[in-house]
Amino acid sequence: MRRRTLLAGAAAGAAGGVTLGGYRWWRTPAEPVIPDAPAGDERLEQRASAARGRTVDFYTAVPAGYGDGRGLPVLLVLHGASKTAADFPALGLGRFVTDSARRGNPPFVLAGATGGRLSWRPAGADDPQRMVHEEIPAWCAGRGFDTSRISVCGWSMGGYGALLLAQTFPGFVRAVAAFSPAVTAGDDVFTRAGALRGVPVGLWCGTGDGLLADVRALERALPQPKAAGSYAAGRHNFGYWSTCLPAAFDLVARVTSRE
Repeated sequence: MRRRTLLAGAAAGAAGGVTLGGYRWWRTPAEPVIPDAPAGDERLEQRASAARGRTVDFYTAVPAGYGDGRGLPVLLVLHGASKTAADFPALGLGRFVTDSARRGNPPFVLAGATGGRLSWRPAGADDPQRMVHEEIPAWCAGRGFDTSRISVCGWSMGGYGALLLAQTFPGFVRAVAAFSPAVTAGDDVFTRAGALRGVPVGLWCGTGDGLLADVRALERALPQPKAAGSYAAGRHNFGYWSTCLPAAFDLVARVTSRE
């Protein structure tokens, strides 16, 4: 995947540009727009998941300059249907978390694992939601991360799973950032929207995304106004979602920095 550098400065005044996530581009990108920042301690390991009944890829990323991340809060990352945790390094997630810290945000680490294509819900003996709720925090605690301060983000199917996780386990996450969540009016996330009361929720969706109407409807169903998010030019791809990550990480840093 070709790496791109964030365009700012001279491009900021260019006619026809769009501002997304605090940066400015000539047009909505088709490929991820990755910050010009180094990855820190970024690892892709394999762990045995009893909840899923298989070995899964387990990804972690610590911002550059923060060593092994000991003592830092955790942002769980739930992938969509077309990616897995093994794709996270190529998507530049480790660079995004460094960029967040370099922009002055309190640091946090990323953690995620492969959850299959089950929308992060249990299916028979395969329970990726339990893996996220029980096993990933245990793996993170083993690394010395602060699992008393956890937030969650995800895109598409993972956005749905992130919202459902917060609803299913009240008090487990401090914030939710959902990019183009694959929600449908009347589904579990809609019917349980009230369970998100008190949880800061960020919602983003591209105006060229077929899910836009449902995401807007979900925003109206939330028990309080969304804490962050926007509807800007973009489609259902990581090119658009990458432009949302800086603002989402701002939200997560602000919420998880509180002791």
